[in-house]
Amino acid sequence: MKLLVVSDSHSERDCLIHLKEKYENTVDAMIHCGDSELEVDDPAIQGFHTVRGNCDFGGGFPNDWVGEVDGYRIFTTHGHLYNIKMTLMNLRYRARELNADFAFFGHSHELGVDMLDDTIILNPGSISLPRGRIRIKTYALIDSTAEGIKVRFMDREDNELTELTQVFPLTKHN
Repeated sequence: MKLLVVSDSHSERDCLIHLKEKYENTVDAMIHCGDSELEVDDPAIQGFHTVRGNCDFGGGFPNDWVGEVDGYRIFTTHGHLYNIKMTLMNLRYRARELNADFAFFGHSHELGVDMLDDTIILNPGSISLPRGRIRIKTYALIDSTAEGIKVRFMDREDNELTELTQVFPLTKHN
């Protein structure tokens, strides 16, 4: 299983088109965690499982997306409806209710990954407007490997931020 996760592109179409051209045929799913500020029928966002962010005012994107890829259950949301800037507890509880292996979110523009309750919780950062201590425009790649689930953060020029790479043990909840 290989996933591409991106968030908070804020009307920047070129970065999404680049990611599609680079990864569309090499990943099992491309996921956008909201605030694309694009219409649902915009060609730049086609092919992404996309959720609605607090800056997405058009209709068409769901608040949450739950799907399965290679037997792994994925819960994706933007995060604003779960108050993620104050606590990850609401997101954590929702992921547990959904029996999710992964919970992906955006909104804060700050990259991060951790494992809570056997669920990998990940914010890929922002591909256009990063915040926090690491102010690099980023997205994430997730791979299932023999060692576990490998999470890599990539900058906008597709360079791996190797100091942030982590491997998590994970067995499927399903």
